[in-house]
Amino acid sequence: MFAKGDKVAVLDDDLNGIVLSIKNDEVTIETDEGFVMTYFVKQLLKINISSNLMDSIKSINVDKIIKEKTIPTPRSFTKERKEKHEISAPEFDLHIEKLVSNKRGMSNYDILTLQSETAKRHIEFAIRNRIPKIVFIHGVGEGVLKAELDFLLGRYDNIAFQEGNYQKYGQGATEVFIKQSSK
Repeated sequence: MFAKGDKVAVLDDDLNGIVLSIKNDEVTIETDEGFVMTYFVKQLLKINISSNLMDSIKSINVDKIIKEKTIPTPRSFTKERKEKHEISAPEFDLHIEKLVSNKRGMSNYDILTLQSETAKRHIEFAIRNRIPKIVFIHGVGEGVLKAELDFLLGRYDNIAFQEGNYQKYGQGATEVFIKQSSK
């Protein structure tokens, strides 16, 4: 790779020099400032001082450059399969920014109360209108809203709930299933 007399640059330092000797994977160089130093082969880069353009072009690995420039194909994600007639479940975002235009002046208690009441209103609506499934988006955060939502949902006999679809919502959603009673 290196030969005595080659001009080299040190990769991690701002040093250039000439190869004096090579022993195994160690190369001794004399820097441009006149110091004699020893480096490993992987720490040095050969500098092409040839003014011949054809020599420079021959050293270029075109295949490697083309491989680096190709755009990687995006990963494919499996989508949720739905029947053609299936209607997606209504989603309700309980983030406070989605419920009020300005939350200034609201305490954490006020915010949590508004979010809980909104969730309760949507649950009651779904039960009255026989909607079989709804999704609450509550976010991850510290888990206070999720705990409040779990407590609220646990008070209903005809409701089952679970974590939302991770691929679609991450960890920040709860799916609610309403068991329909025959009337």
